[in-house]
Amino acid sequence: MSDSPAGRLQALFEGHRLTPTQRRIAHSMVRRAGDVPFLSSVELAELAGVSQPSVTRFAVALGFDGYPALRKHLRESMPAAAEENSGHNEYQQAVLAEIENLQHLAGLLADPAPVERAGRLLAGSRPLPVLGLRAASSQARGFAYFAAKVHPDVRLLDEGGSMLTDRIDAVVRAGATALLCFALPRHPKEVVEALEYARAAGLTVVTVAESAFAPVAVHSDLLIPAAVGTGLAFDTACAPMLLGRVLLEAMADELPDAQARLEEFDTKAAARGLFVE
Repeated sequence: MSDSPAGRLQALFEGHRLTPTQRRIAHSMVRRAGDVPFLSSVELAELAGVSQPSVTRFAVALGFDGYPALRKHLRESMPAAAEENSGHNEYQQAVLAEIENLQHLAGLLADPAPVERAGRLLAGSRPLPVLGLRAASSQARGFAYFAAKVHPDVRLLDEGGSMLTDRIDAVVRAGATALLCFALPRHPKEVVEALEYARAAGLTVVTVAESAFAPVAVHSDLLIPAAVGTGLAFDTACAPMLLGRVLLEAMADELPDAQARLEEFDTKAAARGLFVE
């Protein structure tokens, strides 16, 4: 993939935290990889449908002094007449990057101790608060949905604002001992503040984040990383979602009545005709 113009561009973008606008520029460059070294900043801005200053900021985000320096680098590092589609296209690259993220997660899980510890902490908390705001809200909601089938008291915290600390106070008063947080970029300030507040209130914080160096790490007692994909305009989170299911499995293993609860649900669902056979 790195031998093609598109692949070399993709490699250049990897490792940089780009905004959605900057990713739009990156995707436009990948699509026109053979032409990019010869485009002016105005031409690239028109191609991507963004402003010319956005192109300049994009170049700076990649570590260059400005767009002329980026273009010079591209002219020196990329063959002038290479075919644009000699490698994988941007959609394939995004999928392949997610596969790599999952493979990396599989490697981390070779040591099951952190997940098993997390499972014990989550199973032992009554109630169990699950926090996820903005981009992470779907991860938190998915976990909470399934966790409620085996855990007696799961409370989803997926709305920010001043009520968030009130709800943390409520779960602490109700007896909670741990909190599970899904934290994905871009990290909302209120998530960091909520975790700091939760720990001060006595909760043990278990966090799923894209990196051990994420802003939420300092306020987490146990952080298990799962990388997000950055090859498209918006992050893809296959690895964090799968890690959430792994944590769910580890928690269920620690709940002695988990299987009985599942069987009870299946019986009631069948009696109500809840699902299409």
